[in-house]
Amino acid sequence: MVVIGEKFPEVEVKTTHGSMKLPEHFKGKWFVLFSHPADFTPVCTTEFYGMQLRLNKFRELGAEVIGLSVDQVFSHLKWMEWIQDNLNVEIEFPVIADDRGELAEMLGMIPSGATITARAVFIVDPEGTVRAIVYYPAEVGRDWDEILRALKALQVSDKNGVALPHKWPDNELIRDRVIVPPASTTEQIKEREEAKRRGEMECYDWWLCHKKL
Repeated sequence: MVVIGEKFPEVEVKTTHGSMKLPEHFKGKWFVLFSHPADFTPVCTTEFYGMQLRLNKFRELGAEVIGLSVDQVFSHLKWMEWIQDNLNVEIEFPVIADDRGELAEMLGMIPSGATITARAVFIVDPEGTVRAIVYYPAEVGRDWDEILRALKALQVSDKNGVALPHKWPDNELIRDRVIVPPASTTEQIKEREEAKRRGEMECYDWWLCHKKL
């Protein structure tokens, strides 16, 4: 099973947009891969509808989206057609037909004793490194706004060398401010105190400092 910090496995997959090599297809971009248990199921339909409504928000962050289940490609295509005909939304992102379950097994998407995938999400950075993994059971749909938040937070962290608090940018304690990594030496503790005096950051203590971006 792939874990955070490892490279996404190099595989060739069948999708509703044709064959693709991953992660090469998205080289230089972030991408979000998510699995769903099965086509033509109620919770999955609500998830696909919700994802399509937010697809441009992912793309605004420089990220692409790709789905996956162990259904065959013709099932995906027929389901996409049903969604467009009945919900008036065209699914624009590709969906992997992992009908042998090889990629799902490789990524640890199939729960013990099951034959379908859990609701897994993998956020992968432009270098092909897995940066976040989220799992939900089949009976609970996901919140795509939280996945968007996590993607944006990862990008902000990478760019600025900071950490992001609970529910950022709407944290109850420090609002939209970001967390400065804790000091690891006595000299850095002194530097934090100087930065506080200059008004560059605020601290509850030397190990809990925050600032505006």
